[in-house]
Amino acid sequence: MRRIDLTSAGFLLLEKRETPMHVGGVNLFTLPDGADEQEFLTALRTQLRDCRDFRKPFGDYVVTGKTGLYWEKDEHIDMDYHVRHSALPSPGRYRELFSLASRLHTTLLDRTRPLWEMHIIEGLQDRQFAVYSKIHHAAIDGVGAMHITQAMCTEEPSAPLGYAPYSQEAYEAYKQERFGGATSTAAPNKRDMRNVLEALKQQYDSGMNLATAMRRFGLAFVGRSGNLAVPWHNVPKTSINTRVSGARRFVAQTFAFERVKNICKSMDATVNDVVLAMCAGALRRYLLSRDELPRHSLKAMAPVSLREEGDVDSSNAVGFITADMATNIYDPEKRLRTIQQSMRAGKDLLRELSPAEAALFMQLTQLPALLTSVLGMGSKFPAFSTVVSNVPGPRKPLYWNGARLDGMYPASIVFDGFAMNITLVSYHDQLDFGIVACRRSMPQIQRIIDHLEDALVELELVAGVSGPGRRGSDSRKTTRAPAKAKTLTKAKTKAKTKAKTKPKAKPAARKTAVKPKLAKK
Repeated sequence: MRRIDLTSAGFLLLEKRETPMHVGGVNLFTLPDGADEQEFLTALRTQLRDCRDFRKPFGDYVVTGKTGLYWEKDEHIDMDYHVRHSALPSPGRYRELFSLASRLHTTLLDRTRPLWEMHIIEGLQDRQFAVYSKIHHAAIDGVGAMHITQAMCTEEPSAPLGYAPYSQEAYEAYKQERFGGATSTAAPNKRDMRNVLEALKQQYDSGMNLATAMRRFGLAFVGRSGNLAVPWHNVPKTSINTRVSGARRFVAQTFAFERVKNICKSMDATVNDVVLAMCAGALRRYLLSRDELPRHSLKAMAPVSLREEGDVDSSNAVGFITADMATNIYDPEKRLRTIQQSMRAGKDLLRELSPAEAALFMQLTQLPALLTSVLGMGSKFPAFSTVVSNVPGPRKPLYWNGARLDGMYPASIVFDGFAMNITLVSYHDQLDFGIVACRRSMPQIQRIIDHLEDALVELELVAGVSGPGRRGSDSRKTTRAPAKAKTLTKAKTKAKTKAKTKPKAKPAARKTAVKPKLAKK
C-alpha cells in the first residue's frame, strides 16, 4: 500500500453525492483518411482494454487504514467496466455530445475500483469521434492530465501506438522521450546536503519563509498587503455561491489563440491575465443580466502548478492564487490592470517559497475551506466566487493512432460555495474552454459562452487589434456569438408581440438559444 498525501486525500474526504471530486474532459478527434469508423474504434477499444500493467494509480483503488488513506493494487481489474463504448443519437451534434458528457460527469466513481473511466463516443458528424474521460482529483491534477494526453499521442500521424495511455509502457516511453528517463520530485535530495548544519539551515530558512508568507496572508484581511487578494476577504454572495446539487451541466468552446496573443502584445499582459479578464467580463455580463452585480468584486481561485521540471509522478502538485476579478469596474482596461496587480501580488508571495514550502503553505491556508465544507457551511462562507484554471497544453498538433486531435475541453469540479468552474487548455493555435456548473443553480450556463466572446471583442477594441473576420482570422476557431445573440433577442421580442399569429416563434428561439456553439473543426 502507498499512503495518499494530505492534498490528494482532501479531495476524497470532501467528496459526497452532491460534490463529485473527479476531473476529466472531452477530447475531439477526426478519423484518419480512408479509415472505417467501426473498425478503427473497435481497434482502439481493444487496445485500451488489453492493458494489464498500469502506471500509478490507474491500477489502484482506495482503502482506509488506521493512520490514513492508501492506494491498494487491484488484482482483478475489470477493463470492460473502465473502458466503455457509446453512440450519440442522430444527428450527432455537439449538443448531444455535451448532454452525454454532462450526464457522465454527474455520476460518482466507484471507490471499490480504480478511480477512472474512459468512454469512446461515436456518431458525431464530419467523421469525428470523441473520448470522454474522468479520473478522481486525488489521483491527478491538470498538468498531470496533460502529461497523460501527450503520452497517448504523437506529433506524426503515421506513428501508431501499441499501448494504452494509462499503461506503464506509455509512462516509461513518455519519460524517456521528454526527460531522458529521469524525473524529479519536489522532495529535497539528502545527498545534496553537505552536512547536518546545511540541513538545519534549510529547515530554518523554510520556517522563516513560511512565517513571512503567513504574515502577508493575514495582513491582507486588514488591507495591509497591497494588491494581494485572499480567500474569504470581501467575497460577495451571488447566485454562483450556493449549495449545489449532484447534477452537472457541461458546455465548451474554442477561441483562436492568436486573438488573445494580439491583446497580450498590445497591452503588455500575459495570456493568463487576458484569460482572466475575459472571464471577468463574462461574469460581469452574466450577473448584470440577472440584476445581481455585487458592490464588491468577485474573487476567483486561479490554480498554479507547483511541479518541478520533469515531475510526472506527483498526483497533485498544485497551489492557487486569489485573483481579484474587478467585476465592479466598468472600464475593461482598468479591469485588466486590476487583475494584473492582484496576480502579480499573488505570484510574489509564492515566488519566495520553494515548491515544498508552497505546498505546505497551501495546505495551511486551505484548512478553513476544508472545515467549512465538512460542516456544510461552504455556501454561507464562500472562499471564492468561482475557479478559473488555465492549463498549458501541447503546442503542436497531436494524433492518436493517426486520428487528429481537434480539441481538448476540460471538465472540472464544483462544490458548495461556487457552482461554476471555468477551465481552459491551450492546444496548438487555440484555447479550448470547458465550463462545468451545477445544473440547478446555473441552468443557463451556456450564456457564459456568448459573454466570453463579448468580453474578448471588448478587449480587442480597447487594445486596438483585429478581431474576428479581420486580418485573416480563422473563422473555424472563432465564434460569431455577439451577432447571433442580438438576432435571438429580436426573435424573442417578436414572438411575444405576435404570439397569436406565430405561436411557434418563441419555442423555436428558445431552442436555438441553448444550442452549444462549439466552433466546428
